[in-house]
Amino acid sequence: MIPWLSLIIWLPTLAALFIAVTPRHWVRLIQVLALSAGAASTVLSIRVFFAGLVDTAALNKFQMVEALPWLESLGIQYKVGVDGLSLSMILLTGLVSLAALWMSVSIDKRQKEYFVLCLLAISGVYGVFASIDLFFFVIFYELASIPMYFLVGIWGSDKIGSGRPIYRERAATKLLIYLQLGGGMVLLGILGLYFATGAKTFDLQVLLQAPLSGAHQKILFLIFFIGFAIEAGLVPLHTWLPEGHSSAPTPLSMLLAGVLLKMGGYGILRFCLQLTPAASAKFLPAFAILGAVNVLYGGLCALRQSDVKVMIAYSSVSHMGMFYLGIGCCAAASPFNGYGVLGAQFQLFSHGVITALLFAVAGAVYNKTHSRDLRAWGGLGARTPIYTFFYILAAMGSLGLPGLTGFWAEFMVLFGTWGSHWMLAVMAVPGLLITTMFLLRSVQYGFFGPLNPDHVNVKDADWWELVAFLMLATAALWFGIFPAGLTSTVLPILPSLIGGAL
Repeated sequence: MIPWLSLIIWLPTLAALFIAVTPRHWVRLIQVLALSAGAASTVLSIRVFFAGLVDTAALNKFQMVEALPWLESLGIQYKVGVDGLSLSMILLTGLVSLAALWMSVSIDKRQKEYFVLCLLAISGVYGVFASIDLFFFVIFYELASIPMYFLVGIWGSDKIGSGRPIYRERAATKLLIYLQLGGGMVLLGILGLYFATGAKTFDLQVLLQAPLSGAHQKILFLIFFIGFAIEAGLVPLHTWLPEGHSSAPTPLSMLLAGVLLKMGGYGILRFCLQLTPAASAKFLPAFAILGAVNVLYGGLCALRQSDVKVMIAYSSVSHMGMFYLGIGCCAAASPFNGYGVLGAQFQLFSHGVITALLFAVAGAVYNKTHSRDLRAWGGLGARTPIYTFFYILAAMGSLGLPGLTGFWAEFMVLFGTWGSHWMLAVMAVPGLLITTMFLLRSVQYGFFGPLNPDHVNVKDADWWELVAFLMLATAALWFGIFPAGLTSTVLPILPSLIGGAL
């Protein structure tokens, strides 16, 4: 049996080791090694995804399981596998990470260290979504998070323009503190789960079947939810997000928004809904209110931004609010609750590819104009039709235009929310209108109107940028036209997320 998942996880780490011993002035070889490893993992993730589509009914349990004993006395083993919850996340990581590596070709300092850290973080993200052993889940979680501190602090940039100045060292420190706080909460919850069940194992397959009292479920739910909500940008635990994105280099912003945020959402689905279902039924409707707050607060903050990266960061806060609205449906005694949870999972994938595309285009334009102020871009559509096309495509997907993934995510969340908690759906609708306003405003200010004289000689997209744009845009369009490709993988495991009521 070929260990497909282990290859996906460890190929980037293997490339990082080769790059670590490569002379730093061999920049082209370093880039080739990084891109080759990223491409290989992406191709294998696509292969694994389509293999899962062959028999979607089997995805209610873990497939392609690989296990290797490690510390058997403590019940720790290296164990990976995929089910209906993790399959699309593996595919998302492959698409976004490869696009981010392509955009990393523009990094012009300390390329060796940059690619080593970036590849290690990518391995960590893959491992989070594939890990069945919760001890290794924590290891991969930290592997994905810690390199971000160095990537932002060394290769990031300061924001000194309009509004409050943001310095990369402070942003990197804040990002690390928040992510480590979230990771510490998750570790605490896993240790509590280990001892509360009495199973003496970190094996998720065993823990899902282990008895857990109602009191233990409530405590563990709160610990897990707070830990993962920090990563998933829940207001008021979101403040690391706009500062981190504002200072991060473009490829890192793509990874942060495209897959790091999704680790938090995935963790809530996996740990809160699956491992503590009784507590989820009690608490999630209340937390769904915070989802409506996320939608409105993130949209209003984005509306007042002129810095394109900060605007996109706050739009991520707003869009993750749709995720919280969706999971809030799971406890309702309604035939529509499954649609909300299905939409929440769809939103994780949709937001990942669309926001990564927005950051990719915005970062590429910044490299050409040396400005992130939308008001200073002015009329770039006349000079850069490729940038304009892909930015508008991503903006339309973000505001939920039919034919793109954002439409199905928002439709299913609102459909399920209206059938379960209609007042929350009403609260969220103004947030969707605000999203339309700030995205169309950014298109108008940045790409239409009089051309800024300073940008008369600005060049359009390079070929390697176009490759990254096409990967993400194709995914947004493909699953926007054929949403069943994603929903069919989640449907088998949906009963375990909503307590068997569909």
